[in-house]
Amino acid sequence: MGVLGGSVREVGAKLKQGAVTAIEVCEAALQRQAAVSRHALHHPTQDRARQAAAQAHQRYKEGRPLGALDGIPVAVKDNFCTKGIPTTCGSKMLQGYTPPYSATVVERLEAAGAVLVGKTNLDEFGMGSGTIDSAFGTSKNVYRSGIEYELEGAEKRYPVSALEEGDWVVAGGSSGGSALSVATGASFLALGSDTGGSVRNPSSYCGVVGLKPSYGVVPRWGLVSLVNSMDVPGLLGRRVDDVAALLGVLAGRDKRDATSVDSDLTSLRLPEEPQLAGVVVGVPKEYHQPGTSVEVVEAWTKLADMMEDAGAEVREVSMPHTEHSIICYSILNPCEVASNFTRYTGVGYGLRGSASHSMEALYAVTRQAGLNQVVRGRVLAGNYFLLRENRRKYYEQALRVRRLIWRDFQEVWQSGVSLLLTPTTLTPALRYSDFSSLDNRSQTAAQDICTQAANMAGVGAVSVPVGLSSEGLPLALQLMAPWGHDAALLTAAKWMEQHACCPRLRLL
Repeated sequence: MGVLGGSVREVGAKLKQGAVTAIEVCEAALQRQAAVSRHALHHPTQDRARQAAAQAHQRYKEGRPLGALDGIPVAVKDNFCTKGIPTTCGSKMLQGYTPPYSATVVERLEAAGAVLVGKTNLDEFGMGSGTIDSAFGTSKNVYRSGIEYELEGAEKRYPVSALEEGDWVVAGGSSGGSALSVATGASFLALGSDTGGSVRNPSSYCGVVGLKPSYGVVPRWGLVSLVNSMDVPGLLGRRVDDVAALLGVLAGRDKRDATSVDSDLTSLRLPEEPQLAGVVVGVPKEYHQPGTSVEVVEAWTKLADMMEDAGAEVREVSMPHTEHSIICYSILNPCEVASNFTRYTGVGYGLRGSASHSMEALYAVTRQAGLNQVVRGRVLAGNYFLLRENRRKYYEQALRVRRLIWRDFQEVWQSGVSLLLTPTTLTPALRYSDFSSLDNRSQTAAQDICTQAANMAGVGAVSVPVGLSSEGLPLALQLMAPWGHDAALLTAAKWMEQHACCPRLRLL
């Protein structure tokens, strides 16, 4: 099982040397998956994985591997379409639905020789920040879970024992299953989706790297739509270099996605020793939000000082419309949700309710049975905001505010700032007993406060683990960069990773 702790590059080197085979790596991942399945994956794909691993093994034997991801186990969030594999979005509405095609990112993964080990759990249709609202069960964080692990590289002792009976640590969401798959070693890499922080939030809580690329750099075709203008396929890995290798495979225009763009990232390779000399780092004062834990603030301050010592210029900046961003997001999100969810009617595919006296009754019965209260609430809210008498007051006004938020970013970039450094989440991962004290809408608003503005502006953002709290839970910080500067963003993230020296979880 030791092979699961390595990086993609390290395992790739072993595969080329013949020190380990793709079949052995796959079997190790599948065994790990079985041990932690209640936490991460709700639809394993063992047969498909073994077939792909056997093909990769043959290519390595013949000395013709396809690239950095050939034979590498990956997991995919269950809102990406996968040909021949059920895609449920964590909802009864799509239970049993098997797409006749795969998402572009899945096609590109498999074409690169990656081994798909399963579909990961999520909050229903990606609406949540805890992965507790899936129709197929809750994903619980591996930290303080009772699963035995050690913290490699820790300079002091941190608690690793399970919490008191009945309580546990949330994984974050909505891509909590993907983050857990990577954190536990069930996969080396995973795909998630990020609409307002749904990759960066669970990455922060689970101690892995989570990237939201610039909008359009990675195609969305085949990702089940939630909020089209903000949805981005997200990338998760245990190391920044791993995420960079994945981005190199996935980036680039797709003729089926009009929002995708050409990319020069296909040969992306980060420098071995990144430098920050001459880099201007902005620290937005508006991200000092009420409720930010002392430990997050200390980590933020320490990292900013370290960057300055390394030659970066660190300056405080202002993004004055940040205070309106979460309200703006909370209006625009349900408006697009309401539009997208007109497709779930019980006709054509998915769950079909029992009602024969009218089509309207069929729709109502089907949605009542197939969608949970959180999803139905967002659809209703979006329809309310879009009513003729409300549209100007809510939706159009929110669009204007979104433009002002975008302008805040542009003015910061134009002032010479090349990176923004902020918290990812205001606190380490919460206990379920605390997390469940707020309803889904309030909890999502609180958890997305530092992340959703990047989606509304379309800029790239990455969460990097930088330490552990006194409770032994991961702490993470976020970097944001101008649109299209994803290579520079990951280069700085690698510098953070190297110098923060965050202890790594290793299952025993």
